[in-house]
Amino acid sequence: MKKPDIFLEDAILDDLKKDFGELEMPLSKKAFNLIIFFAGLMVLISAAKIFSLGIAKGDFYKNRAQDNVSDITALTASRGIFFDRNNKTLVTNIPSFRVVLDISALFLKNKDEQKAEIEKISAILGINSDEMEKSLLETDLEKQKSLIIARDLTIEEVTKIKVLDSNVFRVENDFKRQYPDGGIFSHILGYVGAVDKKDLKNNENFLINDTVGKDGLEFYYDNYLRGQAGKTVKYKNSKNQIIEEKFAVDSISGDNFYLTIDSDFQNYFFNRLKQGLYNIGRTRGAGVAINPQTGEVLALVSIPTFDNNHLSSGMFSDSDQPLFNRIVSGVYNPGSTIKPLVGVAALNENVVSPLKSVFSKGYIEIPNPYFPDKPSRFVDWKPHGWVNLYSAIARSSNVYFYEVGGGFEDIGGLGVQRLKKYWQKFMLDQKTGIDLPGEKNGFLPDPAEKEKRTGTIWRLGDTYNVSIGQGDLMITPLELINYISSIANGGKIFQPFVVKKITDEKGNLIKENSPKIIADNTDLINSIKEVKKGMIDGVEKSYGTSNLLSDLPVKVAAKTGSAQIEQNTKVNAFFVGFAPADQSFDTSKIAILILVEDAREGSLNTIPIAKDVLRWYYTNRMKNENIKN
Repeated sequence: MKKPDIFLEDAILDDLKKDFGELEMPLSKKAFNLIIFFAGLMVLISAAKIFSLGIAKGDFYKNRAQDNVSDITALTASRGIFFDRNNKTLVTNIPSFRVVLDISALFLKNKDEQKAEIEKISAILGINSDEMEKSLLETDLEKQKSLIIARDLTIEEVTKIKVLDSNVFRVENDFKRQYPDGGIFSHILGYVGAVDKKDLKNNENFLINDTVGKDGLEFYYDNYLRGQAGKTVKYKNSKNQIIEEKFAVDSISGDNFYLTIDSDFQNYFFNRLKQGLYNIGRTRGAGVAINPQTGEVLALVSIPTFDNNHLSSGMFSDSDQPLFNRIVSGVYNPGSTIKPLVGVAALNENVVSPLKSVFSKGYIEIPNPYFPDKPSRFVDWKPHGWVNLYSAIARSSNVYFYEVGGGFEDIGGLGVQRLKKYWQKFMLDQKTGIDLPGEKNGFLPDPAEKEKRTGTIWRLGDTYNVSIGQGDLMITPLELINYISSIANGGKIFQPFVVKKITDEKGNLIKENSPKIIADNTDLINSIKEVKKGMIDGVEKSYGTSNLLSDLPVKVAAKTGSAQIEQNTKVNAFFVGFAPADQSFDTSKIAILILVEDAREGSLNTIPIAKDVLRWYYTNRMKNENIKN
C-alpha cells in the first residue's frame, strides 16, 4: 500500500496549532446561512436602487439630465373656467406677465452675483430681497430649476426687467384669475394662490411655482382645473451656448365646469340678504336654495363675504370671519325649524294623532325634586290656547312640542332616544357630501353623552329643550335645508351638489354629477303629508308665523325658528320653506333657507327677505315653466 504524501507546511502548521491549544474546525451551517442572507440582502438593495433610478424615477432623472444641458421655459396652462347653469361665465383668465429666476449651480455658488441680481430685481418690483433669498433656499432643486419671483407685472415693470438684460431673470407669459362678480360667488368658487409649505406637504407632486386652489370649488376640484403646463427647451453645448430651441411639451388647459348655480338668482339672493342685514344693523347671515327634487344647489350665500380678486391678510383675522362659509361649515341650534321633524316622529310613533289637541297657556310646569315649592317652568313664546299638529306647526307652539317630545299628563312623549333615532334618519349628524370643502356635521346629544361630557344626568327639561331645537342640539344650515327638502319631496334626501358636469377644452365630457339619494324616508310619507299641511297653514292661516307670504303668486310651505344663544342674550333667526307646495310631492322646485345671526326681532327679520327671494324665483323662473299651483 502506498503511504500518503506528507507536506512539510501541513506538519509545521499542525504542530503550531497543538502548541497554541487550537484545533482546525469546519465552519458551521449557521455561518454559511448568514453569509448567504447578507449577500442576498445586498443584491435586493442594489436591485431596488436600480429599479428606482432606472424605472420608477427614470423619467425624473432623464428630465434632470436634460435640464443640465438645456434652458427650460415653462408654458403656463390656463386654468379651467366656471359656467353657471345657463352657461354664463363666472371666471376668466386674463393674460399677464411674471418674472422668473433661473436657478443654476453657478448662480448658487457665486454669492456676490446672486446678491447683486436679487437687489436689482427687488428695486424694480419693490419686494423684500431677504424674503426672496429665503424662498430660494427653500426651493427643492431636485424638482425644479426656476422660481417665480412675482406675478401680474405692469408694463413698466416688464420694460425695466428687459432693460436689465439679466442672465438669470426672465419675463414669461402668465394668466391671472379674474372673478367678474367678486364677493357674490366667493364662498362657492373660492380663490387660488401660490403653493405654500402646507400644499407641498400634502402633495409631493406640487412645485413651488404652481398656482393651486385654496378654497371653494377652486380647491375641491383643483386637479381638474389646473391643466398641464407645457415647456420649450433651449439646448446648450459644453460652452453653454444655445444650439437649438424647440417646443418640448404643449400646455393643456384645465377642464371646464358647468354648475347648478343660477347666477342671476345668486346675485339677487346675495344683494337682498345683504340689504336685509343692513336694514337691521347686522353683518352676519346666510342663505341657500336647493332643488328638492334633485339636490342641485341653485344659490349659496354667506355674509360677510370677501372679494376673491383682492385678498388681504386682514380678511383672515376679521372677527366677522368673511372667509367662513356659514351654510357648509356653521353649526347652530335649529330652533323651531326642528318642529316639523318632531311632528313626523310623533305621528309615526303614534304618540299623537294630527287632531289631538293640547292646551298652551303659555308654559308648562313640572315638579322640581330639589325645590318642591318651585316647579320648573318651560315657557311658550306666547299663550296659544288649544292647538293640534297643524296649528302647532303654524303657530310654532313650544308647549305642544314639549309634550309630544318629552311627555306631559296624558301624552307619553317620544323621549330623547326616539327623537335621536329620527334626527339620524334625516341625517342631522352626518355630512351631506356636498362638493365644497370644509363641511361640518351636526351634534346630536343623548343621556350617555351628556353625562360623560358634563358629569350630570339627562333630565326631562333637556328633552323639552331639544324638542324645540334648543339645548345641545346643533346642526348645519345645509343639513337643515336638506331635511326640509325631504318634507317637500315626500321623504327623499338627496346629496347636494354644485357641479353638474366637467368637460375638457374640446367639450368632451369628463365627469357628470347626477341626483343621488343618500337616505330614503318615503315610508314616512303619510306623516310627512300631515306635517306639510301644518307648514302650509303657517303661511295661509292668519295666525301662521309666515303669514306675510300668503299673497305670493305661488303656494308656499314654511317654518320659522328663533334660537336663543349666549345665555339667552342673542337670537339667531331661521326661515325655511319650499314652493310650489301643492298636494303632490313632485312639483316643488325650490327650497330655501335664510339665516340672520343675532337678529333684532327673531324670525320676523327673515320673512321679508324670504318673501322677496321666493317672488323673484317664481317670477323669473317658475312662472316661465307654466307651473300650476
